[in-house]
Parts: sequence; structure tokens; C-alpha cells
Amino acid sequence: MEKLTFRQEINASVQRVYEAMLGLNDKSFYEYWTAPFNPTSTYEGSWDEGSKICFVGVDEKGNKGGMVSEVVENIPAKRVAVRHYGFLDGDVEVTSGEQVEKWAGGVEAYNFEVSDGRTIVVVELDTIDDYLEYFKEKYPKALQKLKELCEK
Repeated sequence: MEKLTFRQEINASVQRVYEAMLGLNDKSFYEYWTAPFNPTSTYEGSWDEGSKICFVGVDEKGNKGGMVSEVVENIPAKRVAVRHYGFLDGDVEVTSGEQVEKWAGGVEAYNFEVSDGRTIVVVELDTIDDYLEYFKEKYPKALQKLKELCEK
């Protein structure tokens, strides 16, 4: 796997950015900034440390899919990390097999830093070659939407 890193400076409090990024007070905030990945992006589950969380969307044929993950760390307004261990095929969780083995165990982490009253979000993402270009294109767009949302 390869690690990608993305940064976005946001002129808003770290607490506001943290809450908006995770959709803690309003899930539509999460859905807004993640729309560049999939217009139907949402999550099912909890951001509590140790909890299962599924990142879900519907494809162009109307089929539900996504990632099955565990929240391995949630230090409010500091760091959130999830470990991906499966995928959704409709309502079925697939957690073993060749497709899963390629990327299972990959971590996606959101780090929140404060500098001169601004928040800097640093995303660290493990990915496989098949998705490198996809994330390089989509993550900057998604983080720009997060910035717009938080600076309103």
C-alpha cells in the first residue's frame, strides 16, 4: 500500500472543523464534504473509538456499496483514525477474500492542528495503486468543500 497525505487550512475553530468533518451534530455536513467521492456518500454507525462504521454510497446502477471499518482512535479535535477491513456488497459485509486482502488493514486518519487561530486538517490515507489517482483527484475537492462549509 501507498500512503497519501492531504492538507487543508480552514479559517474556523478546530472544534467546528472536527464536528463538521464527522457530521457529529448534523450528518448532512459529512455528506456535503464527501460528495466528491460519491454524491450519495454517508456513513452508518458511530465515530466512537472501537466502533464499527460503514462508509456507504449508491453506485450509478442503484447498488449500495462501501467500506466496513473500525474507529481505532478518536481524540476529539485532535485525531480520528479508521482501519478498513471489508466492503459492502449491497447489505452483505465482505471481510475476507482476494478483493479484501489487497487493502484490508489500511488506515485513514484525520489530524487536526491549530496554527494562528486556523485549523489545519491533515489526512493520511493508505491506498492501493488502483485508487491512487482517484484519491489524488477527489480528496483535494472534498477538503475544499469542508473548508467552504466550515468558513460559512
